[in-house]
Amino acid sequence: MRQSRPVRRTGIAGAVLLAGAVTGLAAGPAQAQEYRYWSFWHGKGSSWAYATEGPATLRPADGAVAGFRFAVSADSAAAGKPRTAAAFDAICHGTPAKDGRKRVGIVIDFGTATDAPGGERPPKPRTECAQVAEDASAGEALAAVARPLRYDSRALLCAIAGYPEAGCAEQVEGAKEPASSAAPSSGASADGSDAGSGGDASGAGDGGPSAGLVGGVAAVVVLGAAAVWQARRRRG
Repeated sequence: MRQSRPVRRTGIAGAVLLAGAVTGLAAGPAQAQEYRYWSFWHGKGSSWAYATEGPATLRPADGAVAGFRFAVSADSAAAGKPRTAAAFDAICHGTPAKDGRKRVGIVIDFGTATDAPGGERPPKPRTECAQVAEDASAGEALAAVARPLRYDSRALLCAIAGYPEAGCAEQVEGAKEPASSAAPSSGASADGSDAGSGGDASGAGDGGPSAGLVGGVAAVVVLGAAAVWQARRRRG
């Protein structure tokens, strides 16, 4: 009586392990690129809403509140809001109205020590009431009460009242993805245009394989190994 030979399972087991590792890699979350920058907000009642245009193009009405927050984040969804309430009456109660002028409450939150660039300490948050021309932009209102301002060549707001002393929407040190020369599109761009992208969180376009491609390769590896195993069983 012929003794059956043991079936070799090394190939299929190894393929399954390889496929698991590959699909696990594909399923892993992409690391978001983080930047240190000034974000721009407008008051909505007593709360804040992320501004959809830059401070140079947004022209707030009399009684509006504009907020600026310095922080580290990847995009608008993760950006920290100003920690002072958007309360126009509290900010501008001591500034009487004038004909031909408008009052805009300005909230400036310099952020936390954790988010500050190396060697710098953030000033305390402050509020100002800017009284400016009726057609003035939020950027002009900010400039009226918080000079000096600093912008880069892309019109991205880099510093308010001289803070920070240097840098502009730079990638935070220790970020896991390669540095990009572009600033985050959610930054306070003076002209309201897109200031650049901080990277696609999906990983598309970064030179790495897509999840669909990796998953397909893993499936081919498993099916191919299964066919070899079946053939060996028939010969055995």
